[in-house]
Formats: sequence, C-alpha cells, structure tokens
Amino acid sequence: MRIHFIAIGGAAMHNLAVALQQKGDIITGSDDEIKEPSRSRLAAHGLLPEKMGWFPEKLNNEIDIVILGMHARPDNPELQEAKRLGLKICSFPEYLFQQTRDKMRVVISGSHGKTTITAMVLYVLHKMNIRFDYLIGAQVEGFDAMLSLNEETRIAIFEGDEYLTSVIDKRPKFHIYQPHIAVISGIEWDHIDAFPTFENYIEQFRTFSQMIERDGKLIYPEGDEQIMQLTESIREDITDMPYHTPEYSIEGGVTTLKTKYGEFPLKIFGEHNMQNIDAARLVCRQIGVKDVDFYEAIATFKGLPGRMEKIAEGTDTAAYYDMAHTPSNVKVSIHALKAQFPGRKVIACLELCSFSSLSSGYLPQYRNSLNEADAAFVYFNPNVHCYKHRIPITEEMVKEVFGEKVTVFTDNIKLMDRVSLEKMQNTNLLFMTSGSFSGMNMAGFAKNLLKKG
Repeated sequence: MRIHFIAIGGAAMHNLAVALQQKGDIITGSDDEIKEPSRSRLAAHGLLPEKMGWFPEKLNNEIDIVILGMHARPDNPELQEAKRLGLKICSFPEYLFQQTRDKMRVVISGSHGKTTITAMVLYVLHKMNIRFDYLIGAQVEGFDAMLSLNEETRIAIFEGDEYLTSVIDKRPKFHIYQPHIAVISGIEWDHIDAFPTFENYIEQFRTFSQMIERDGKLIYPEGDEQIMQLTESIREDITDMPYHTPEYSIEGGVTTLKTKYGEFPLKIFGEHNMQNIDAARLVCRQIGVKDVDFYEAIATFKGLPGRMEKIAEGTDTAAYYDMAHTPSNVKVSIHALKAQFPGRKVIACLELCSFSSLSSGYLPQYRNSLNEADAAFVYFNPNVHCYKHRIPITEEMVKEVFGEKVTVFTDNIKLMDRVSLEKMQNTNLLFMTSGSFSGMNMAGFAKNLLKKG
C-alpha cells in the first residue's frame, strides 16, 4: 500500500511510518519541524522529508491512505488537498485499531503510570517469548522501536493516551481502541486545553470504560475514589479487577517484593511502582503468564528513561531526572526518594512547562505538592506563555501556591546558581519536568555539583 503521513515527525507517527515501511508499504510524509530522536530514526530508514514544510503536490490518487497527525492544523495544505482528492484519511489510532481489530487488545490508560505499566507488560511478555503488537510512548529495554505491527501476532498492547486524536477527530485517542482488557491507573485532571473542567476529564474515562469489548476486563487501583465511582456504572458483562500495593520491604536502598513464591529484589523503587507492578501482573495473568514467572521477569526490569532515572551519583549522593509534572506525580516522586533513602535529604527542582501547569486556573492543584522536600525550587519560563496563548502566571502566584518554603525562578541560570549553594552531602537531587528547564544540561550540572559535595 501507498501511505502518506501528514506530520510524520510525531513520536507515535514516525514509529508507525517506520513499522509500516518494514512491513513492505510505500511510505511518504511531511512535517514543518522534526526534532530528535524522530529526525535521526526517519533518516536512518530513508523517510526523512527532503524539505520541511507542507507540499500538496505529494498527494495524488495513487495514495491508498493518508494518516493525519495531531500536530497538523485544520488548514494544513496537504490535508485540504487530500480532502479535495477524496483520499481516505485516518488518524494513527484509527489505523492501529483497523490493523488489530481481530486481535485481543489490551489498552493501558490513566493520568499517571500508564507508560510504566505498559512497559512492564511489554518487558515481561518479551522475556516470556510471547509475540505481540504494541504502542508505547517510551523506549523500553530490549525493544528497537516504540511501535510494532505484525500480521502473525494475536495480541496488541497499547498505551492509551487520552489526548485528542486529530484536528478533524476530537475524540480522545483511547476511545478508538475498544479493548478486551483495559487498565485505568488513576484519574487526575490534565490536558485542560482539551478538557476545561475536571468533570469533563473524568467523563472521558467513563466513556472509555463503556467501550470495553463484551465480557472484557477492567483493571484499576483499589481505593481510587474517582475510579471506584466510575466502576459503579460499568456494564454487568465487564469484570472489574482491582489491584493493590503488594507487600515489600526496603533495606540498603533496595526494594524487595515479598510474595508467596519468595522474595524478589527489584531494580526500581517507590510505592507507586509497586502498584504499577501489581497492575502489570494482572494484565499478564489475563494473557496467560503465571505469577511466579511474572515476578522472576519483573525483578530485572530497570525502569524507563526519564522515569526516576539516575543521572549522577556520588558516595552518599545521587541525582535523578523524573518526568513528573502533575501534582500527584510530584508528591509521589519526592515521597519515593524519601522512603527509599530515609537518611538522605531531598532537594527538589520542579519546572512548570505543560499547558496545564502554566494555567492560573490549574496552578492551585500543586498546593502542598513539594512539602516533603527538604529544599524546593520551582522554575518556569514566562516566555512560554507566548506560544501557549495563555494569560501569564506570575512569580507571586506560584509563590502563593507552593508556600514560603519554595523559591521561585524564571531564569534557569539563577536557578542553577542557587541550587549550587546547597550542601550535597547525604542528599538526593531531584529534577522534575516534562521539558528541560529551558535547555539545562541536567546530567552535566548534577555531576559537577555532586563532585563539589
């Protein structure tokens, strides 16, 4: 088939383009900007557009499908030409569903934890030599790509993103997949540009739960108030399966799972990750993996890049980078470090850079989120408001929400200068951001700082 990608440089889009080329399809694509690692991967497969921009002349009647990325605007010239020619246009979630509609689909969703749970499932199934299709928003150890499709597989594991599908399809992506096994790992208001109220956001997960295939399974954390209310209205044919925090211990900076099959020292830590493990175990059990085999495999799982990733280490110090950006993510990340290393203080640096976090209406959600840190700093770039088209938040607003304990910066150099004054003995330094602190070399800065002690 001949397939053209509009906005081929997206994280999911470029992975799908590569996967389809490897299947034998003829792939073309365009984008107005392609960043790393998408750029290098597309170039390695001969799929990087010769020029950046939109070129309607690439569209013709020989193209079988046009796959439209979320990055494309409604007035995109290539989209308009595709419509004029009457070409079949679909989003990548629609395409994935069509390719896997005869397979058992597992969709792992939630405001937090979904990428890690998906990665755990992929990692264990791979260790068990079980073949499957998959989509995930991170690079997993043992996998060359973040997406794979194969005609011979009978299982598809998808990370279920709740953000909108495309400019011509305003459904959340995870509404399209219609899972046989669904996971909702937690519900915390996010993406306020698409879901302006918490009630509207919750409704997307309620709709998702109703789109589970007949006689399907819904896996969720026991005790989550929002999800418990949601499960009260699920169809009678759906089996609800709550997961828990398994028994574990921490000694010498190592977390050990305690199971009826024995004890399993882990490479990861944090109570939230223990819950993620239990969710992944239930998913794998539905696929046919025995619990004992799951525990043996998950014990070697090292986590994901950007998820409590150690970027520097000293004798009694370490620095971590975590993509925590929602209020609950911030809380659990700090708590995880305090629990894992009870004798060490935690210096927390949080960047506000998402659409939600830079919104005055959402900002109060962060109240008390940094309280457990021994020293805390918050950074935001006021110029980001220009392209996010938001009413600017101010240092005073941020200070009022986070409290007197927190120092607020709008200059990343001043932030680094201030953090450098901290004594680092017996300390963990934690960077939390879905961005980069405006281009800060976090690893380099941390390594130099830990050397000073």
